[in-house]
Amino acid sequence: MPPVAATPSLIEAPPLVATQLDTPVGEMIAVADDRALHLLEFHDRTALAGEMRRIERRLGPVATGSTAILDAVARELAEYFAGERTAFSLPIAQRGTPFTSAVWAALCEIPCGETRSYGQLAAHLGRPSAVRAVARANGANQVAILVPCHRVIGADGSLVGYGGKLWRKRWLLEHEQRLRRLF
Repeated sequence: MPPVAATPSLIEAPPLVATQLDTPVGEMIAVADDRALHLLEFHDRTALAGEMRRIERRLGPVATGSTAILDAVARELAEYFAGERTAFSLPIAQRGTPFTSAVWAALCEIPCGETRSYGQLAAHLGRPSAVRAVARANGANQVAILVPCHRVIGADGSLVGYGGKLWRKRWLLEHEQRLRRLF
């Protein structure tokens, strides 16, 4: 009698896992697989439901749980909020056009405690007339705080355009000013 082949499980664990994180600026949702962080957003962000649907369409279902990446996100965010960290070392997987990805990379170049205007960011990218496109790419960022879109301000220095709410943007920028004095 030939050996019986093992049948694959009908219910396989999804590759993406989500967890809730409590922070001084409110609840956040983090989604990761075993290789990278895909999303870190404020629980009350209006765009969160759409972002979750896009991730599920692209990468599959999201379960609740934990991964080493999510544990590292929780640890590094706790260190940031405790004033012990100004930069993050986590692998991030965001999907965007080459231009959008370039904007997200440029955001990560803005030092903690500093800000740039949308125009400065556009000029840095060699596209000084692309201010609105930079703003759209900034708003499409799905990894709050780690990809620091909160560090982008209006040309006049005003706090504008933050999906996580302007009070959080103000709080994060003030927190980073304090961190800058420590480091």
